[in-house]
Amino acid sequence: MAAADLEKAQALGKTDPSGAVGILHAIVKRDVSGEDEEGIRVKEQGILELGTLLQKTGQAEELAGLIKFTRPFLNLVSKAKAGKMVRALVDLFLDMEAGTGKEVELCKECIDWAKDEKRTFLRQALEARLIALYFETIQFLEALQLGTALLKELKKMDDKALLMEVQLLESKVYHGLSNLPKSRAALTSARTTANTIYCPPKLQAALDMQSGILHAADDKDFKTAFSYFYEAFEGYDSIDSPKAVQALKYMLLCKILLNSPDDVQSIISGKLALRYAGPEVEAMKSIASAYQKRSLSEFNKTLTVYKEQLVEDKIIKAHLETCYDNLLEQNLCRIIEPFSRVQVQHVANIIKLPLDLVEKKLSQMILDKKFHGKLRLLIVCLTCVFCAVLVFFAF
Repeated sequence: MAAADLEKAQALGKTDPSGAVGILHAIVKRDVSGEDEEGIRVKEQGILELGTLLQKTGQAEELAGLIKFTRPFLNLVSKAKAGKMVRALVDLFLDMEAGTGKEVELCKECIDWAKDEKRTFLRQALEARLIALYFETIQFLEALQLGTALLKELKKMDDKALLMEVQLLESKVYHGLSNLPKSRAALTSARTTANTIYCPPKLQAALDMQSGILHAADDKDFKTAFSYFYEAFEGYDSIDSPKAVQALKYMLLCKILLNSPDDVQSIISGKLALRYAGPEVEAMKSIASAYQKRSLSEFNKTLTVYKEQLVEDKIIKAHLETCYDNLLEQNLCRIIEPFSRVQVQHVANIIKLPLDLVEKKLSQMILDKKFHGKLRLLIVCLTCVFCAVLVFFAF
């Protein structure tokens, strides 16, 4: 009976998910005895099927409830199977990225359960997921404390895949703390570990992504960073991961920062990138257009229109500040080029920016030897009105 219900739920999964969820709920709630091997097998499969369906239909709260509800049943199956089921359900829940606010709490509960049941490997795997959650919620201190303890433990064992995952997370945390030397050291350790084992495409893509981020942040080596982002994009694309579009964004950003905004269009119209057309790609296309036209107003307008895609992405935001500075310098050079002497107020009026900001930027450009000139402060009439005048010697 239970097996027939399971087959019916599997058949309904594609056409009527809500109906399938109802049948699977009934299977999961049935009591089974330790001697009923068939019943245990069906219920075990039903739990996993229900978890998958709840993830697909976006029912995060129900999936969290399922993880807690199934704990008594796990005593009826072997430790290996129980560990595999808990890991699978937790992964399904966390991969939803639903933002329920219960992710950290649920993960900690599962870790405590694993400790009580003395399931070491499961606890370690869950702790690795907790580190990732701490990183995503910007709890860097907690992530480092847990990561340091877990790394010491994993180095004594032979779980190289999990060791590499934790080392990669450590690199991300240090990057979040702007400690680039330690971030690079942790990434090197992760790559060394990855060379000794088979690395799944998802983890390999994550390694390439982090390598690209560090090359762009540390060395400003955008050419090498582009190569890593391209590898990450191909890796994520091969497994249909939503992170592929993020790698594509970073690829386009590198081309802009390399002063090659023309290449952005050719990449977007490529065979691989066409399927990722959307606001993320349009945002980068608009930034490239503004950069090509050397238009500060268009650049600022793009940041306002595509705030979620650009400003809320920390990696993009950090490099867009560099883009803005470059554009501002190009615009100022274009404005002052015809003059041998000009009032800074006049420059500020043309570029439509506050006077103090323009003065500060021109002073910085003179100190950086972007052009040779002097800022002179003149007193006009008896009212002591100060007027800044920029005198040029040569570009």
